[in-house]
Amino acid sequence: MKEEDEILIKEALAGKEKAFKLLLNRHREAIYHVILKIVHNPEEARDLVQETFMKAFGSLTTYKSEYRFTTWLYRIAANSSIDYLRKKKINSLSLDQPLETKDGTVGIELPDWTYNPEIDLVSKQRVLSINEAIDSLPKKYRDVIVYRHKQDKSYEQIAEILGIPVGTVKARIFRARELLKKKLKSLK
Repeated sequence: MKEEDEILIKEALAGKEKAFKLLLNRHREAIYHVILKIVHNPEEARDLVQETFMKAFGSLTTYKSEYRFTTWLYRIAANSSIDYLRKKKINSLSLDQPLETKDGTVGIELPDWTYNPEIDLVSKQRVLSINEAIDSLPKKYRDVIVYRHKQDKSYEQIAEILGIPVGTVKARIFRARELLKKKLKSLK
């Protein structure tokens, strides 16, 4: 079937209308079922089949023969279906324009929830607690944690800076994290 599709594609690219029709007839049913599974509407699925084949034939020159034609066609069908669903769900409302109702015009005002002082305070307190916990670690553990998590250094870089083996760096980071967990757990 792949070889037959390849021949029909070459003929279609050469402008033979019969080849287009044969490709359409050969794959229409399968494409319909793929689309129907996505949109769940037989009428819309039929329209999207037509759209899929229009897109496919319009961009047939971009098809690469190392891939199966059906895979390429299914991808176009799925993308067309997803685009349709996205467009269908968009029920937009302009925030800049007043809303017209039967009783007149109404301006739209929405609260700004982007800043919450309580969340900001909790976040700052958490950062302070973490920094205090790090500062309270013994120096050998504090150094590896600072290099690793505040300065984003690799284990190898930390080993080089401190003049210790990489295995020791890993062990110290593990131990430092365990100590931090205990300290931060006691703060809750």
